[in-house]
Amino acid sequence: MNTVSCGFIGLGLIGGSIARALKEKRKQVTIYAYDTNCDTLLQAQKDGIADVICETPGDAFAGCDILFLCAPVSDNTENLRRLARVLPKDCILTDVGSVKTGIHEQIAALGLEHMFIGGHPMAGSERYGYANSRAQLLENAYYILTPTKSVPPEKVDFYQKLVSDIGAIPLILSSDTHDYVTAAISHLPHVIAASLVNLVQDCDSEDGIMKMIAAGGFKDITRIASSSCAMWQQICLTNRDNISTLLGTYISTLEDIRAQIDQGASREIYDFFDRARIYRDSFIEASSGPIKKDFAIRIDIADEPGALASIATILALNGISIKNIGITHNRELEEGVLRIEFYEETGMEHAVSILKNKGYRIHTGRFL
Repeated sequence: MNTVSCGFIGLGLIGGSIARALKEKRKQVTIYAYDTNCDTLLQAQKDGIADVICETPGDAFAGCDILFLCAPVSDNTENLRRLARVLPKDCILTDVGSVKTGIHEQIAALGLEHMFIGGHPMAGSERYGYANSRAQLLENAYYILTPTKSVPPEKVDFYQKLVSDIGAIPLILSSDTHDYVTAAISHLPHVIAASLVNLVQDCDSEDGIMKMIAAGGFKDITRIASSSCAMWQQICLTNRDNISTLLGTYISTLEDIRAQIDQGASREIYDFFDRARIYRDSFIEASSGPIKKDFAIRIDIADEPGALASIATILALNGISIKNIGITHNRELEEGVLRIEFYEETGMEHAVSILKNKGYRIHTGRFL
C-alpha cells in the first residue's frame, strides 16, 4: 500500500478524530496539519498524529493526496483562495461541514469542482477541540459524501474506501439532498427543542414550578437545546431556505392537531400519536446520526447521607467519566432514583458491570 499524504486545515474535534482514525486504521499515512492554535499542533506532533506542522494554509500542502477543510466555515473562503493555486489536479479536496450548498458554490467559483467531494461525518460531542478528539468518534457513524459532477469516479471510489477504512459508513448524496435531509432530521429538531424550552420558560410561574418538575420526556426531547448557540446560529443562516420550508410544514401539522384537539376528534388524535409511534419504532437503534443517543442508566439508592457520593467515587476510581448525574424527582415513566449520563456507550457498559458487582440495582432502557 502506498503512503497517502493527508492535509488538515484545522485540527479540532472532527479534524483531530479523522486524523487519529487515519493513523490508527490506515497506518501508511503522512499527515500535514495547520491550525491557528500552535499548542494544538505541538500536541498533535507529540502524539504522533501530525507528521508535518504547517505555518500557513498554503504551499506546504502542495503535495497532498487529500486535503480536509476542518476550520470554521467562515474561514473557508480565504483558505480556499490560498490553496487553489497550489493544490495538484489529482488531489481530493473535502470538508466536514454540516451544510453543503455554500461550500459547493465557493468551490465552483474558484474552479475546483474537478477535485471536490463534500464530506459530513455525522458524529460529534458536546466536548470540542483536538484534546477531545478520538479515532472511535467516527466508528459506525454515517459519513455523507457530496461529490461534484466533475469529480472522476475513481476519486469517489478511493474516498469511499478511505471512509470505510476508518470505520465510518459512506453514503453518497447530492449537496441539495444532503441539506434538505439534515434540515429535517437535525436542524429543525434543534429549532423545535429550543422553542419548547423557551415556551416553558415564558409560561412558567414566578416560583419556577415547571422548571422544578421538568424531567423524563421533556428533558429528553429538549436535550439538544444545550448545543452551541453560535454553531446553530450559523447553520440556520446557511441552510435557511430548507429550514424555513420544513418549519412551515411543521407549523401546519401543529395547526392540524390543535384543531383536532379543539374539536375533540378522538380518532384523529389517536391516529396522530399511533402513526408517530409506528414510524419512530422502525428507526434503527444506532448512535450514529446528528442527534446522538443518550448513554444513561438509573440506579436505586437509599435516601441516606453519602449514597450518591459513594457511587461517584466508585466510578472515578475506575476511570469512568460522568457527563451528568442527578436525582430524578419526576419518575412517571422511569425507574431508578439516581440518573447518571455518560459520554459514550463503553463507559456506560463498564459502569453497569462495576455497579452490579457492587450490589446496586441498575435500570437501563432506550433513550433518545
